[in-house]
Amino acid sequence: MTAPALAEALGLSTQAVRRQLDQLAEDGMVGSGERPPFGPPPTRRRGRPPRVYFLTEAGRDLFAKAYDDLAAQALRFMADSGGQERVSAFAQHRAQSFEQRYAGSDLEELAQRMTADGYAAAAVHGAAGEPGQLCQHHCPVGHVAAEFPQLCDAETEAIGRILGTHVIRLATIAHGDGVCTTAVAPKPAPSTTPITRKAVR
Repeated sequence: MTAPALAEALGLSTQAVRRQLDQLAEDGMVGSGERPPFGPPPTRRRGRPPRVYFLTEAGRDLFAKAYDDLAAQALRFMADSGGQERVSAFAQHRAQSFEQRYAGSDLEELAQRMTADGYAAAAVHGAAGEPGQLCQHHCPVGHVAAEFPQLCDAETEAIGRILGTHVIRLATIAHGDGVCTTAVAPKPAPSTTPITRKAVR
């Protein structure tokens, strides 16, 4: 987000937000640039483009919980005792809960509902006929998914089922990218071909 957008969202002055952002940047918790780390580049306008602030890896680590280590240990035990198939079965089970929680959402609603649950998600709509994107700035299982990518794979499949269209992961926090980015294909237009029935003799 830009400093003015963040100030509006928090109900603070832009000056106050800039002071906090400068301190966070000095501490290595946020970075900044002339374009967001996801989605299409902003429309060029006259004057200096506003700076966009985003979390760094160190900033995301502030959200990490001690249970990351416990979860990783549990999955390692499952893999050692039952093989990777058991880990994959767990990932599918988790994805089913994810799918049930967000069922019926379109791209915008899914981003909003995931944000409310701590994913810091954003929807980027493509031009007519072009893919959109679902971008997640925080992944609650990012540290664990780095070792067990089955979690990412199952979640991606669940997103596709929720949105009812083809999706593909372009980047993940688990693999060291700044944002989990999922490309979302436009929904196919409903068929208008009339249904014909064969005459019964």
